[in-house]
Amino acid sequence: MKKTAFNQLHKDAGGKMVDFAGYELPVEFTGIKDEHMTVRNAVGVFDVSHMGEFRISGPNALELLRLVGSNAPSLLAPGQAQYSCFPNGKGGIIDDYVLYCMGPEQYMMVVNAANIDKDWNWVTRHNTMGADVENLSEQLSQLAIQGPRALATLQKLTSVNLSELKYYTFAIGEMAGVNDVIISNTGYTGAGGFELYMKNADAVTIWKAVFEAGEEYGIKPIGLGARDTLRLEMGYCLYGNDIDDTTSPIEAGLGWITKFNGDRKFIDREFLAMQQKEGITRRLRGFEMKDRAIPRHGYTIYNAEGSVIGTVTSGTMSPMLGIGIGMGYVSKEYAAFGTVVYIGIRDKKVPAEIVKTPFI
Repeated sequence: MKKTAFNQLHKDAGGKMVDFAGYELPVEFTGIKDEHMTVRNAVGVFDVSHMGEFRISGPNALELLRLVGSNAPSLLAPGQAQYSCFPNGKGGIIDDYVLYCMGPEQYMMVVNAANIDKDWNWVTRHNTMGADVENLSEQLSQLAIQGPRALATLQKLTSVNLSELKYYTFAIGEMAGVNDVIISNTGYTGAGGFELYMKNADAVTIWKAVFEAGEEYGIKPIGLGARDTLRLEMGYCLYGNDIDDTTSPIEAGLGWITKFNGDRKFIDREFLAMQQKEGITRRLRGFEMKDRAIPRHGYTIYNAEGSVIGTVTSGTMSPMLGIGIGMGYVSKEYAAFGTVVYIGIRDKKVPAEIVKTPFI
């Protein structure tokens, strides 16, 4: 297993280590519910250094990005970021990613850890226009400092005015005495906060400074378990669960990152435009359990007559709501909010209600 620059710090903090996408990472420290509530109420720190980063630059960078991505990178100005995905040429999704505009003809793409090689091969395969591409994944570390006290914690360590960093914008500046740190606001928890990208050699210095600055707010390290429950309460998709090579962005409710403006010819444009115009047969929807039960990935969704109408893609017990919540694809006839469906849990069919996300 690969190790991030923070590996020993996780072990020193009592982290329960697991194999995640080929990396040894902490799934929890003090318990998923405790860590979840720490982020919702105060501030927590996630090691997300396993994520991949690609630099796309040069005069042909935008042409490559316009081809491979569903969103419209030409809308980005320096200092702005954008959520997008790679359509796979067959109506599905290779991966979702965040694109940062670092400057004129300079971009950074942040992809999921499990898909680094797949994404890299896809991008380079379609780079027939000769953009400059570089895989920075092994060179950078990333921390996500999330929660309502994240701003107060990090503002102690930088002269960058963090309150001016709007959602999906970023700045490059000094953090804890380290220069050229990327400070972004693209959080995956819904609790507010920032992500810090730094060179591996500076990682431990920044970690220690962040924990010292956040001590008065009860700062804690947070594992992968709470990262999953936090994102699910917000209804955010997880690649490999809610979106994958068999799901289209239109089915997944990601039409808002699928831009058809202008004459841009991106992969799967015609197919996705047809889906948007003519409709789809299934939709990704959130649901809340009406009885005390916990839905899990892969459980079957039924209608009242007992017919199969879909599959659960993500599920958990919401620490904030105290009820089971989940997401799954359901036949469009059952996608209306307020519809009662049934989740197959062991030998029972437990009622649930289709609801809007976020759950909180």
